[in-house]
Amino acid sequence: MKKSVFFLSVLLSVFINAQKQEKDPEISAYVKSVSKDSLRANIEKLVSFGTRHTMSSTIDKDKGIGAARNWVLSKFKNYAKNTGGRMEVYLQNEDLQPDGKRINKVTNLGNAIAFLKGTDPKDQRVIIISGHLDSRVSDVLNSTDYAPGANDDGSGVAAVIEAARVLSKSKFPASILFVAVSGEEQGLLGAKMLADKAKAEHWQVEAVLNNDMIGNNSFDAPKNDGTPKLRVFSEGLPAFETEKTAAKIRNFGLENDGNARQLARYVKEIGEQYVKNIDIKLIYRNDRFLRGGDHTPFVNNGLTAVRLTDYYENYDHQHQDIRTEDNKKYGDLIEFMDFDYLKTNTAVNVAVLANLAKSTPQPENVVMDVKELSNSTKLSWEKPISGKVKGYYILYRETDSSVWTHKIFTADTSYTVPLSKDNYLFAVQSISVSGNQSLPVIPKVSR
Repeated sequence: MKKSVFFLSVLLSVFINAQKQEKDPEISAYVKSVSKDSLRANIEKLVSFGTRHTMSSTIDKDKGIGAARNWVLSKFKNYAKNTGGRMEVYLQNEDLQPDGKRINKVTNLGNAIAFLKGTDPKDQRVIIISGHLDSRVSDVLNSTDYAPGANDDGSGVAAVIEAARVLSKSKFPASILFVAVSGEEQGLLGAKMLADKAKAEHWQVEAVLNNDMIGNNSFDAPKNDGTPKLRVFSEGLPAFETEKTAAKIRNFGLENDGNARQLARYVKEIGEQYVKNIDIKLIYRNDRFLRGGDHTPFVNNGLTAVRLTDYYENYDHQHQDIRTEDNKKYGDLIEFMDFDYLKTNTAVNVAVLANLAKSTPQPENVVMDVKELSNSTKLSWEKPISGKVKGYYILYRETDSSVWTHKIFTADTSYTVPLSKDNYLFAVQSISVSGNQSLPVIPKVSR
């Protein structure tokens, strides 16, 4: 009997992985509607503000950070007309005092936000997509010189605006927050302001997709490099309350399975399922050396966040004064943008946002039974707190694999996998009636 169960499970697992996962036609339609022309127009407008430095003018109608954030808000307000009153558009702002570091005068810090409320009042999940609005030149305190910031981070903001346009007509159970933060170049200030608000008000943040420089590939990639690549950075050991959880992480071998890593794997799986011609690379670091990203304040507050960014960085075209030396152009100019690449990366964001927001919440109280020595693994869980499920996927992989390699479908809330918990890692995700997967949940251990 045990052997027959084993072979049935293995056959089912192989079958699920051998076939292509069916695409949700609604999500496919959203992905298809991402427009390169729209993205280009957004970048051209952002560049037209001259500089978007955090300490540039907030009162000039045509130039500076104030004009830029007002324009972003106007785009959001236009898309809000498609939502039947479900999209709230506002500016989150506060005055900053000089800090002797990167703020040298009183500065009004502002995040342009569009909050698309979910349709299920019982579903309190919030999924965030962000890019940073501010730009800079070589001197981080120079708030007047021309700083177009086409890729850093006009590309991320353009993707946020385009995602708001594409998804404004959606009716997902979970909520999506679209935000163009400020103050990134001055120390991740706008992201910290939003992350602190989310923590203080106990938002149920499901995921944060931070996009920073996602529009330059063809100019910097080696020739014949193959499929374009997109990096997803994710933390390993959690920055939040690591000391409290370190023993469990070490004992159960979960150093590579924090929430950010689960989100990164999800981005790769869903992104490559819906979007052609992209190779999503999982970078197992929170961020690059000597640099920082707006996902970090969320991570530091215990929230699940990753950074999406170009695979190849060209330092001649970021944080540089606009100039030409020895026939080489420096600066973050629009002529160095790759709009096909930006369209592809924006589509990845749209697919992930839509699939997450359309899914049910994660299963509750996922447990792995380790009461006795056994070469099988018993898992059990409870239904999500809201929404209707079609069933669940049990994910598993060998401990040295970087991504989930197999799936077993079940409609029950418990399952015994004929594989040793000593040799494999497991997770469970809920599947909505429409077939959309939640983020995976690593089981707790029950003795």
